Parts: sequence; structure tokens; C-alpha cells
Amino acid sequence: MSTMQDLSYFLPGNKNGVLLIHGLTGTPNEMRILANGLHKAGFTVYAIQLAGHCGTEADLCKTSWQDWYQSVQEGANYLAQHVDNVFVAGLSMGALLALKLAADRPEQIKGVGVLAPTFYYDGWSMPFWAKKFFFLLVYFKKLGIFQKVSFIEKPPYGLKDERIRAVVSESMLNGDAASAGLAGNPFPALAEMQLLAKNVRAQLSKVVSPCLIMHSGNDDIANIETNAKLVEKHVSGSKKLVVLNESYHLITIDSQRREVIKECITFFNNIAEGIEE
Repeated sequence: MSTMQDLSYFLPGNKNGVLLIHGLTGTPNEMRILANGLHKAGFTVYAIQLAGHCGTEADLCKTSWQDWYQSVQEGANYLAQHVDNVFVAGLSMGALLALKLAADRPEQIKGVGVLAPTFYYDGWSMPFWAKKFFFLLVYFKKLGIFQKVSFIEKPPYGLKDERIRAVVSESMLNGDAASAGLAGNPFPALAEMQLLAKNVRAQLSKVVSPCLIMHSGNDDIANIETNAKLVEKHVSGSKKLVVLNESYHLITIDSQRREVIKECITFFNNIAEGIEE
């Protein structure tokens, strides 16, 4: 049975709007601290909920990466009705969707916050088999095998801050998917994520919007060398890479969340001021 509810939220502000995109199995809540920070600085903020998310694993498995991307496109269309300048920022898989939007809409997207982008699950906490064999999930999906299996996340759950980790992991493990996301990554959804990553890798050179890339130097889920630096190397627009050394993967809620807010505000404001001149 589906328990889906719409958890997206819109915070009206000035004519500069930021579309915020959460990660795979995540929720708009993981963007809320950043959303509030941007809103306080004057931005109009729209944090969307991706199709199939915030319900059960079955809800998620009914959707494809194209469905998730459609949520992003609809979110951008909605935000564009309320602002003059559209910016986008995403976390983890959300960063990939943000990059895809920028590649597909070079005229519309004025800047991209690429937060802990995840093309490869190759961080230090990932088991060897996951690093080496996740690419097979696409074939498993085609063959219809292992479709009821999930990759269950283990501590530290992308969080270095132990206090926050305790709160998030408790909600997640108690099945509160609406506030903390799912505890497991279902194989079919991970297969879709692989297909999305492949699509976005091929499009990186089409990203001409300026990119603020922020990643933990100690990311437990996605290694900075193969993920953030891949983006830095291949996007065509100007880019700034900020390495966070006191965080793990979920940089929007971890120990350096204030730094993430500050960098995003400065980055987007500088672009907006440049447009006005």
C-alpha cells in the first residue's frame, strides 16, 4: 500500500529562485536547512519531491529515472513562473538531476549547486561488492532477477555529526520514510540511478552554467576523486570546487551545513548581480 504524501515546499522571496533536489531514497527534508538559509538571504526557494519518493520501496520501484527527472522539469517550470533567474542545487543523485537540467536548459539555468554528486557508489563505507558490481544491477533489472532485494545502508549513514546521525538513523530505521527517507536502496531504483549517471556523464560538457561543486574529502558514499572531480573536469562552464573535510556524504545536514549555505548564497548572489549589471 502506498503512503505517499507531497512533502515539497515553496518559500517565496525575491526574483532569484533556487530549485532544490534531494537524493535517491531521500526526502525534501534533507534540503530544508539549506532552503531556510537561502530563503533568509532573500531567495525564492522550491524544494521538490521526486516521483516515487517519500513512500514505500514499492512506490519507488514503480518509477524510472525519467520520472524523477520529470519532477525536476515540472519544478523548474513552476519556479520560473515566480522568478526572473532560476538556479538549481541538488544533493547526491539530486546533483546529477541538477546537472542534467542545466545541460538541457542552458538558457534558463543561471547556476548549479552540485552538492556531493554521486555517479559511483565508491566511498570508504561501501562494501567491496557494491563498488565492483553495482553496474550489474541494470542487467538484473532487465532480466527481472533480485528485484526484491535492497542495499541496506550501514552507519555512518552519510553523517559525521553523531548527534544528527542518531536522529536521522532512528527515523529511517523506524520506517519514517516521509521525514528521513528509506533505510534501503532497492536494487531496481539503484539500476535506474546507474542509467541516470550514464546519461548525465555523457552530457556534462553541455553544462555551460557556472557550477559550485561541494564534496566531502572524506565522503563515505561517493569518493570525491571519481565524482566531484569528474564534474569539475568535464563541465564547460566556470566552476568552483569546495572540499569539506569535516563532513561525510549528506553535506546539507552534516557538521558543515552552515558553510554549504554560505557558499551557495554567495555563489548564486554573485551570478545574479552579474546578470543585473
